[in-house]
Formats: sequence, structure tokens, C-alpha cells
Amino acid sequence: MRWTLKPKPSEDKIKHLAQALNVEDFVATLLIQRGIETFEDAKNFFRPSLAHLHDPFLMKDMDKAVARIELAIENEENILVFGDYDVDGTTAVSLVSSYLKSHYPNIATYIPDRYDEGYGISFKGIDFADDNGFSLIIALDCGIKSIDHIAYAKEKNIDFIICDHHRPGNILPDAVAILDPKRDDCSYPYDELCGCGVGFKLIQALGKNRNETIEDFVPYLDLVATAIAADIVPITGENRILAYFGLQVINSDPRPGIKALVHQIKKKTLDITDVVFIISPRINAAGRIKHGNHAVELLTEFDFEQAQQFASEIEQYNADRKDLDKKITKEAFQQIIENQEEEKFSTVVFQEDWHKGVIGIVASRLIETYYRPTLVFTKSGDKYAASARSVKGFDVYNALDACAEHLEQFGGHMYAAGMTLKPENYETFKNAFEEQVAATILPEMRTPEIEIDAEINFSDITPKLVRILKQFEPFGPQNMTPVFMTQNVKDTGYGKTLGADDEHLRLWVKQNNSEGIGAIGFGLGKKIEITKNQQAFQVAYSLSENEWNDKVSTQLMLKDIRKDGK
Repeated sequence: MRWTLKPKPSEDKIKHLAQALNVEDFVATLLIQRGIETFEDAKNFFRPSLAHLHDPFLMKDMDKAVARIELAIENEENILVFGDYDVDGTTAVSLVSSYLKSHYPNIATYIPDRYDEGYGISFKGIDFADDNGFSLIIALDCGIKSIDHIAYAKEKNIDFIICDHHRPGNILPDAVAILDPKRDDCSYPYDELCGCGVGFKLIQALGKNRNETIEDFVPYLDLVATAIAADIVPITGENRILAYFGLQVINSDPRPGIKALVHQIKKKTLDITDVVFIISPRINAAGRIKHGNHAVELLTEFDFEQAQQFASEIEQYNADRKDLDKKITKEAFQQIIENQEEEKFSTVVFQEDWHKGVIGIVASRLIETYYRPTLVFTKSGDKYAASARSVKGFDVYNALDACAEHLEQFGGHMYAAGMTLKPENYETFKNAFEEQVAATILPEMRTPEIEIDAEINFSDITPKLVRILKQFEPFGPQNMTPVFMTQNVKDTGYGKTLGADDEHLRLWVKQNNSEGIGAIGFGLGKKIEITKNQQAFQVAYSLSENEWNDKVSTQLMLKDIRKDGK
């Protein structure tokens, strides 16, 4: 692990903000590192307001999208709401379809089959629309590169409204409206919305014509917050507002489908991490193992008993997903070793019977051991399909773009992407991708990094600090949980390893004459030797609250430990 202390802002900025907010200097430092430099910035950060959401009509083509939907309703056309099979796509379809159905009956949904149709808009989906009399398709979380598909639909007199958040190509599809804040010609003030977020802006715009206020749209924010968490978009600006209020809905009055997924969780208040690890994987499991339609059924069901039945089925899909994940990860590791590829700059593995629904998860698992850009391929019809995952700082989308001549299609983000290629091009592509990564990855990107926000002493950890840090939530990209480091730490002699394979570490630590504080380090069991015999060591950690027997105490969530003086 590489420990990197973030640059400290200027002393003048720190002092000015600390005085304005009446907080310690290092709290002011944390805020400035997040772009919060004035009292007004801090007010907006700590007190998010729905009033600060942007006017949806600032988005390019929003007026065209609204006009086309209103025309469809006036003419009693059939509208098909189409979306990707992952969390972002299924929540977006659930949100837009349920809103439209509350005003107009001729609405249906369509989620492509991951295995039969693949990612994004499909010819099969367009044929379904044509066969069933749909003249307007609203595509969510996909479509920005579907030039041929949109042209095919136009031949059948089917119009498209595209709501996407992925990077556009050089040519845009010939759709009635394209809502994508990443369009070069779109001046919308915030371009980091997820697909469900773009869908939310669409219904917000539609609501303007119905004299609806933002309060009318709050019940939809449980879906938006779930998508924001799952899609790992920055939790800044508009996303922070949507996630903040969406979490309130999840914790107070969630839709029956989400309530059914979490009602057995003992934790009283769910945070963004719980959404990432509890809600999102279950919604994703439907599209990974069975079909994304099951997720939409769950999220649009308003009878709680029926929602519980759907949730029970999805729970089984999630259990199956976990089993497949373990099996395929093990086989992928064996392949890397057998091919003597442990020292490469990239990981590219393939097995034709690997389950397409979990290869993205497997790619993330492989990065935990071989920290480098990773692609996991399987057979999909007569093509090979892959999920890509990357490491901090390395743009895997750009690397794929450089190898595009070997691919049939690809799309995605800096850190996650999907692609297909012809089987005969696999080895050529694999070599080209390795060469591209080797030529462009920086040496420091090949080692996992812990970014330290500030060095503090245990005496700085007060109830007031913990209260302030809780107000930094919800955490996520560009507003990560603050990580601190402390030197000259010693274990009090109660340190021990936990878990079946002693993989975890529990300590009770002190610094100088401070009071002892509990610490837990998942995956750090092998480092217990550093803590023995009253040796001084350094800890990198975040702060959390541990609840036990109705008592709440502060504990350190260890990221890493190392000998003092390193």
C-alpha cells in the first residue's frame, strides 16, 4: 500500500474557514480539500436543499423530449420505456414508467436480456415495439452510441428519446431528443448525473407542465439514491442533494420493493454504504442471474406482500450470484498462474462457459490481488463479451478506444466498461491491450493507494468531531470518507486476529497517554506482528461508530498499518 498525504491548503484559507464555521483547523482542511472554501459553500454542503436542484430545461433537448411525450399522450400513442439491465437502468425504467403511468395508461417497460440481446438498445427490442404498436421509445441509461439501432427504428416509424450519461461518440444518433449532460453542446450545469438521474430530470420537466413541485418528486428519490450509489458517480453537486434526500426516503418511507429488500436488516438507519452492499447487489442479481424485468417488477410493485415475494426470489438470485462469483474467480486465478501472467501490466482472461452476469464482479475481485486494468471475457452467442474494470487514475475507456480496431463495440466509463469482439480477434486484442496499458499506465498506478486527508492525534478524536464528520455524509467519489493517519501508536496487548483464516485484525490502541480506542482491520490479519511487543506503529483509518448492547462507541476502521518511521 502507498500512503499519500493530500496537499494541505494555504494557512490563510484554513484559518478563514475555521473561524467562519467555528471548527478546528483540520476540519476546515477537510472541507477545502472537497472544494468548500466559504461559509456559503459549507452551508450548501451541510444543509443540502431541493431548491438548489437545477432547472431540467437547462439540459439540451429537454424541451423536445417533453414536447414529444406530451404529443404521444395527446395522440394516445403507446410509449415503451426501455432501459439497461443493471441497477442504474432498472431503477431509471421503474422511475420513469411509474411516473408516466400515474398520468397516462399506455405505458409498458422493456429490459433487454443480458444473454440474448446484450447491453443497450437492441434490434429485438425495436422489433418488439413495432410488433406491439409502440411509436415512441424512451431509452434510459443507454443509447448514446446506438446510431444503427435508432436508424432502424426510424424506418419503422418509431421515435426515440435517449436519456443517457455515458460519453457520446463523434456522431450522435438521429433521435427526437438526446438528453445527456456529457454532450459537448449541452450546457447543463452538472454533468455527473447517473442514468436514473437523467430520467429524474425528465419527469421533473414533465411535472412543470402539470404544476407539480419538487416535493411531488421526493418519493422517487429512493430509486435515484440507489442508482447513484450503485453506479459510483461523484457524490457532489446535484448528486449529493439527490442522494441526501433519497437516503431520507429509504430510511423513512421507501417504496414497498426497497422496503422488502431491507426490512430484515437490524440497522436502524441505512447509509450509502448499506445501499451499495445490501440493496444494489440484490437489484443487480436479477439481471445477472435471471432477467432485469424481475428488478422492475419489484421496484414498481406497491403491494407489500407481493413485493416480499419478489424480494424472496431476488434473494435467491443473489445467493446464486455469490456462488458463481466464487467459482469463476477461482478459475480465473488458475488461468493467470497457468499462463504465467502474474507480472503483466493488464489482466485479460477468457473462458467460454463463464456466466456473463458476474464477469464484472470477477474483474473487480482479480484487481484485489493483481492491481491492474482487468478484462474478463466469456462467450456470448457467436461473439466474445467482456467486462472491464480499472485501477485508480487509469482510464480503461481510453485504452479500449486505442484498441477499437479489434473490437465490435464498446462503451462505458473511465473505470468500468463493456465490449464485444469476434473470437478470431481475441488474441490480437489481448496483445494490443497489454501493449497499450504498458505504454500508458504510470508506475504509481500499479500500487494501491491510500489517500490520507490529514494527520491527527487520538486526542483530536472527540464526540464533536464524530458529529461533524457524520454531517459530511453521504460519502462517495469526490467526497470519500475522511481517512486519517496517526503515528506512535501502540497496542495495549489485546490485539488478536479474527475470522476462519485469521484474515482480520482487532486491536485496542493508545497514543502516548490517550484513552484506549478500539480498532478493526478487515484483511489485515497478517500484519499483527507489527503490533506486538509494544512496538510503535502508524495507522491509516477512518472513524466509525460501533453499536454494542445499546452502547455506541467510536472505533477506528483500519485501512492499513505500518511500522513507525516508514
